[in-house]
Amino acid sequence: MTPSTPHTSRRLAGLALALAGAFAALPGLAQSGFPDKPVRLVVPFPPGGTSDISGRVLADALSRELGQPVIVENKAGAGGSVGARYVAESKADGYTLLLGTTSTNGTNSAVYKNLPFDAVKSFTPITRILEVPGVLSVNKNFPAKTYADFAKLVGQSPGKYVYASSGNGGATHMAMEYYKSLSGMRVVHVPYRGTGPALNDVIGGQVDMIYDTLASSMPHIKAGNLVPLALATPQRVKDLPDVPTFAELGLKSANDGFWNGVLAPAGLPADVLKTLHGAIVRALRTQAVQEKFAAAGAIVVEDTPAAFAKIIADDVAKWKKVAQDNRISAD
Repeated sequence: MTPSTPHTSRRLAGLALALAGAFAALPGLAQSGFPDKPVRLVVPFPPGGTSDISGRVLADALSRELGQPVIVENKAGAGGSVGARYVAESKADGYTLLLGTTSTNGTNSAVYKNLPFDAVKSFTPITRILEVPGVLSVNKNFPAKTYADFAKLVGQSPGKYVYASSGNGGATHMAMEYYKSLSGMRVVHVPYRGTGPALNDVIGGQVDMIYDTLASSMPHIKAGNLVPLALATPQRVKDLPDVPTFAELGLKSANDGFWNGVLAPAGLPADVLKTLHGAIVRALRTQAVQEKFAAAGAIVVEDTPAAFAKIIADDVAKWKKVAQDNRISAD
């Protein structure tokens, strides 16, 4: 056996370092052993809403995929901006994530003048997890029961009819204003403090119509208190086969629903991003997640991080134009 020499030892040590560097550079090989402790998923809204429900469904399935607990934390306020800021200012190590929405990383950028974070630059997008269709509905006593009759009636009396929203500058308000700009319909906005009060007054007949998420409007549609006219969704909804999509009505640009997605702080390491993206996608493909999202009126979606980043950038640009054109702002 050839005895070791100082020169040989140095060569072996150098080879070991080179091999270690090569393995560390391999894509997808988690250098940090991520995750080795619980992960927090910040839901920037109060418990009980669509985002909170979807976040908890995902967290349960994601815990199994990651082999670590995924703990939901509700940090509500300012239309989701409080929770979004918290995540934006957190360490980019994969242990603090945001359940982002059309509001937190879209419409809020357009209506809040001094957000303490950038909806695009302050985050690492991982993937959307679901899309909730939007729906334009009228109360059961409204004289028009189809979109064609609605368009004719409203078009003949600009400014006569009113619509409710969950609040000034909210995602549903912005979506309705975007629809108005595309269709030429002139209806008056009545903002409420939340979806519940807005729905109550539409159902009660004090307000003519509402643009809402299908998830919160569907029970009232099934009860016969709301009449759906058009849906913002890729295809018709199984439970509402006679209701057309906006795309079918020639309003393709108004056909986007409201999304939820998972984001991390900007600067997330590539290996951690790959681990999280793979685990979330696997969780989304489980039967339990798909069934629970469907029960909430949501459609499961998944994106590459790059595709999700483009969706956010495009949304921010779109909503900023809507806000500017309609002079919409929030405190």
